[in-house]
Amino acid sequence: MEEKILLEIVTPDRLIVSEEAEDINAPGSLGDFGVLPGHTPFLTTLRAGEISYKPAKGERKYFSVSWGYAEVRPDKMIILADAAEKAEEIDLARAQQALQRAEERLKSRAPDIDVERAEAAFARALARIQIAGRKK
Repeated sequence: MEEKILLEIVTPDRLIVSEEAEDINAPGSLGDFGVLPGHTPFLTTLRAGEISYKPAKGERKYFSVSWGYAEVRPDKMIILADAAEKAEEIDLARAQQALQRAEERLKSRAPDIDVERAEAAFARALARIQIAGRKK
């Protein structure tokens, strides 16, 4: 019998997914990482990017995450995210508009621009656009 790991992705609004997986990939704040069943426990922060996993049955699934925490246990990975979306839920036009707004703010170099916030918005929008392209 092949081992599985339970993946749960939770936002303040809802449970995004709760499903057994063969493997999970996530965007750690110090770099991307992969998790297999039986992994050594750890806790880390996540940056904006792509979460993907191979479910027990079916094809790999993709999610956008804006920021959050991941707790890894040998049998379970819990992601507490500020925001997360399934690839098929992403509104591509809206994500492209957000990317354009963030680019304009960063290019303006106006003294009142919160650069860190604009960079975070840029990263979120870019991740959403890339993941929206993975819709089946």
